[in-house]
Amino acid sequence: MLSGQLALMIAAAFAGVAIYVSACEHPARLKLDPRGMLMQWKPSYKHGAAMQASLALIGTVLGLVAWWQGGHWLWLAGAISLILPWPWTLFVIKPTNDELLATELDAAGPRSQALIEKWGRLHAVRTALGVLAALLYFAASLSPSR
Repeated sequence: MLSGQLALMIAAAFAGVAIYVSACEHPARLKLDPRGMLMQWKPSYKHGAAMQASLALIGTVLGLVAWWQGGHWLWLAGAISLILPWPWTLFVIKPTNDELLATELDAAGPRSQALIEKWGRLHAVRTALGVLAALLYFAASLSPSR
């Protein structure tokens, strides 16, 4: 089923990007001084948010189509896992994002550093949800159709 294979591909891309941010980009960012951290985080977040939100939405829709076509609960579970980063971001991470985005580079210091460190921990949840979605879609793709 093409929709399922595309959903898996998109979920894997989402998970891969999230893993890269958590395992590579964010640890490198934490080696900078607070001003450098903030200067790097702001454009990175804006670009990454647009990409990850789009991947989550497209992958969720494709997973729902695969579930509708095949009826296997794993497609639905994967779709739910892939869309959960949206409410997680909007309700849990957004206050941190808003404060960081509102902080001027000249005001960077211990507070912005603590927020960026917190952001990394919160982003790890998005990473886990993306990996879970990809695994669920992969399992669904291996399951016999109903």
